[in-house]
Amino acid sequence: MKAMVQDRYGPPEALELREIDRPEPAAGQVLVRVRAAALNAYDWHFLRGDPYLARLSMGLRRPSVRVRGRDFAGQVEAVGAGVTGFSPGDQVYGEADGAFAEYLCVRADRVDRAPANLTFEQAAAIPLAGNTALIGVRDLAGARPGQRILINGASGGVGTFAVQLAKAYGAEVTAVCRGRNAELVRSLGADRVIDYTVDDFTREGRRYDVIFDLVGNHTLAQCRRALTPQGTLILSGGGVYRGGSLLGPMRLILTATLMSRFVRYRLCILSAVPNRANLAALREFVEAGTLAPVIERTYPLSQVPDALRHLETEHARAKVVITV
Repeated sequence: MKAMVQDRYGPPEALELREIDRPEPAAGQVLVRVRAAALNAYDWHFLRGDPYLARLSMGLRRPSVRVRGRDFAGQVEAVGAGVTGFSPGDQVYGEADGAFAEYLCVRADRVDRAPANLTFEQAAAIPLAGNTALIGVRDLAGARPGQRILINGASGGVGTFAVQLAKAYGAEVTAVCRGRNAELVRSLGADRVIDYTVDDFTREGRRYDVIFDLVGNHTLAQCRRALTPQGTLILSGGGVYRGGSLLGPMRLILTATLMSRFVRYRLCILSAVPNRANLAALREFVEAGTLAPVIERTYPLSQVPDALRHLETEHARAKVVITV
């Protein structure tokens, strides 16, 4: 099968399209014929091996996982021993390493039936970003009617889902993004939009019940100014940055972890673990017409390096998808 393989850390050119052996599902796994995959900041960090401290889990000298990609949608090809609920031909979506390939094996608890009203490309855009947004908005923010939620990084992959989910739960949503993306986030339901190149939400004088920070471009003290006294600050990842550091976006996360016990407001570090129940919840939102993926552009599998270069340098909006 064809796959985008990485033998070393480096720029997008470190990836090569090769023929490798097709995997076989082990017990508890599903073999999927991948039809589409999606890019995330996750892929960029693994490509670069950045921040350097993360190589303790990625692989010290070279990536321990050779095939890149995380989000996928496709058709079940075969199931391993003990797997129930899936049959060959089922259309599924989920999250597993190795998505930039014609086939992958995924744990059965990390895959679910794909939304019936979406193409493979649209379904592939959901898993990692949608799961992150769902955990942040539903579980950590506890989004509800009347609640004021600010989403910093609203036009990105996670942000576009977070805006829609916060509105679905009845919250009043303020979206922070570039001015060129204002109409996009308004179309997704944002009540207010702040162009961060013009205004700083931490200095405008408004206070929010929840700040969902997907960018990490403000200090904890700055974000605190924009929170209500018992407000909630949710930190997630930090996205793509210039790279070349020991800690990178992890610096803010580590600082917040140390500070969380000593501040009066709620300080939450979001950790998004893939699971089938959340994929099912996202599917229900999509099939009800409440949630829709936004795709900026698509690339064929052979052009994954170009897609990653776009993600890295062009401030990509929403999702970038790979057709397989």
